[in-house]
Amino acid sequence: MILSDRTIRAEIDRGRLIIDPLDPSCIQPASVDVRLDKRLLICRTKRYQPYIDLRQDLDDLNELVELEGDEPFLLEAGGFVLVSTLELIGLPADIVARLEGKSSLARVGLVVHSTAGYVDPGWRGHLTLHVSNLARFPVTLYYGMKIGQISFLRLTSPAENLYGSSKLGSKYQGHRGPTASKYHRNFEGVNVGVRFIEPSKG
Repeated sequence: MILSDRTIRAEIDRGRLIIDPLDPSCIQPASVDVRLDKRLLICRTKRYQPYIDLRQDLDDLNELVELEGDEPFLLEAGGFVLVSTLELIGLPADIVARLEGKSSLARVGLVVHSTAGYVDPGWRGHLTLHVSNLARFPVTLYYGMKIGQISFLRLTSPAENLYGSSKLGSKYQGHRGPTASKYHRNFEGVNVGVRFIEPSKG
């Protein structure tokens, strides 16, 4: 069951659902708009090896930049950047969330997320968004602009193991600002031989 604007406000008032800071004008009929924070992570492909090894820590793959005042960040055509929500989001044990893009941004070629739009019960932190520019021209990104929308769904019963619990090994709980991939942690304690084969030049 998707929560309506009335139920979203009630859950916020009860302190079960956290959206901080909350701009009341961001509450839509069945979702809440989220805004762009100042910090962005840019992929530094020219300084990296010719492939991405998912078993390695990828923190040095990205460079942190910060928006200043009304100065925009220019996302080049075909470019990709990790950004963060201005809002901290907190979910109780019986609510999950879905992050979606904004229609107006999609119409100029901005994709806010490709696959990672699901937010587990128990999550608390600033959401990292994956923004791609499919347009043929650069697109400007501004601090505080509405970058996506989040809807909320009630579970049939509260989850037993919340995101962030020790049993799950959650990687991103409590993060502030855009966070690089920590996929390499899935390989910890796993002995799998991986060999990279250079593509044939012939």
